[in-house]
Amino acid sequence: MWNSISRRDRLNLMADSYLRTTLLALESGELDLDEACRRLSGWPHERLPFATIDHRREERTGLPEVVFCEGKTPLQAAAIAERIWRRSGRLLATRAEVDHAAAIAAAVPGAVHNPIARTVSAGRPERPTGGPVLVITAGTGDQPVAEEALETLRMFGRPVETAIDVGVAGIDRILERAAGIAAAAAVVVVAGMDGALASVVGGLARGPVIAVPTSVGYGASFQGLAALLTMLNSCAPGVVVVNIDNGFGAGVAAARASASGRREVEDGMERAAGGLDA
Repeated sequence: MWNSISRRDRLNLMADSYLRTTLLALESGELDLDEACRRLSGWPHERLPFATIDHRREERTGLPEVVFCEGKTPLQAAAIAERIWRRSGRLLATRAEVDHAAAIAAAVPGAVHNPIARTVSAGRPERPTGGPVLVITAGTGDQPVAEEALETLRMFGRPVETAIDVGVAGIDRILERAAGIAAAAAVVVVAGMDGALASVVGGLARGPVIAVPTSVGYGASFQGLAALLTMLNSCAPGVVVVNIDNGFGAGVAAARASASGRREVEDGMERAAGGLDA
């Protein structure tokens, strides 16, 4: 029945639910008047001098607005992060440098900085949902982008596993992972240089493959452009491509692709149990 309701009607129902929940909590005494006013005063958009925060994003997309720290001062990033956390109980900030992370940690209780991914997160779901996602890197140098994808998937509550440094320069390394690739509801492939790993994985995976070109490589890789073009021209069906170094975008795509559950995962594991078929 929910799928038969228009998008506009869905958003109106969500808005009505938020208002009703807040007012009922006020009536029952769970909230005092000041807290109820605070919740409603900035809803659905909270306007700051330097940002307009979309507090309905989680209702629409499943994840609250994410703070992109690059280009923001640490105090700006922390102010936005604190308001998102206070409203939703969850937070993900990307491209966070050390100063950003320190300012956010001072404003958000329990915030965790991942310096490799350059993310700050708080309020991850306690129990994984959806189908399992496998994140693969061609080389160790691609790991920062992969970590950003992993942090994003964890914030969506997806069960995730990794396979690091299994690029095509040693093709047996990725072939050893064939069973796990076939069993995944979605696979994120992170690769720089020639970006060929995405095509190989595309020929092994049952679920969608989200390819992430990285800026890792020598001069003629053109900061990831060579990998991007290789991935866009993949002959393996089912490979989709996000922008260069966009681990966050890949994580969101994989989370959505795996949201429907295990989607024949058990069947995929059974088929893959014998390894590669001739």
